[in-house]
Amino acid sequence: MWEYTDKVREHFLNPRNVGEIKNASAIGEVGSLACGDALKLFLDIDENDRIVDAKFQTFGCASAIASSSALTELLKGKTLEEAEKITNKEIADYLGGLPEEKMHCSVMGQEALEVAIKTYRGEPIELHDHEGTIICHCFGVTDEQILRAVEENGLTTVEEVTHYTKAGGGCGKCVDDIQRLIDEATGKVAACEVPEPAARPTLSNIERMQLVMKVLNEEVRPRLKQDGGDVELIDIEGHTVKVALRGMCTSCPSSQLTLKNVVEKALQEQVEPELTVVEVSQ
Repeated sequence: MWEYTDKVREHFLNPRNVGEIKNASAIGEVGSLACGDALKLFLDIDENDRIVDAKFQTFGCASAIASSSALTELLKGKTLEEAEKITNKEIADYLGGLPEEKMHCSVMGQEALEVAIKTYRGEPIELHDHEGTIICHCFGVTDEQILRAVEENGLTTVEEVTHYTKAGGGCGKCVDDIQRLIDEATGKVAACEVPEPAARPTLSNIERMQLVMKVLNEEVRPRLKQDGGDVELIDIEGHTVKVALRGMCTSCPSSQLTLKNVVEKALQEQVEPELTVVEVSQ
């Protein structure tokens, strides 16, 4: 169980500035419901480029709510020039610190702020355009985002990168690529030295069944259970995996996104790319 500071608990139980600003001067939206975290930041900016109000809507854990609440408090009264200097570390420090495993929540706040400011200024929004190459397909994290997190926060391990970006927290196939990026950023290896990944061996039906069950039980189900959901394996016919969604997933409007972007993607990455996941009633 994670240890939260009193200030994190306070901002989670009594979040400040929840809601939306009608006719907002700028809006910054990052994350996705399929990945488990999403934040929409609203800014009201006056003629002197000063933020007079900030509100948020978020979908996520206690740390995501607390980080979003802290961000809006930090923003009020600041000029855009002052606001754009706010870092994820400053958000975490405002809360008295966050568990390492939850630092990605403060990073999400920093990214939403950057998107909002760029939108207001009419500048290109790199985060929405997925600048760079996607390394972690489970969470849509690019190499540029990973390198930035490594350089700005002095990260040295894959585990730390996962804490700050969520990359590597799904199927795990991208772990080697994350390590390569860390090595590049710290000058340990050049990109041209990385070998091509080996081709996957052909699986027997029994091997496929065992791997599917392993990925569901060890990778997918724990992620879904964090938000009150679950998934049950019903059958496997060739490359078709039949499952039933349980818990909160059954009534969630984004259940089909969860099925494809979380369950199917993890199985394709971890077991076989030809696998297709379909939902059945049980």
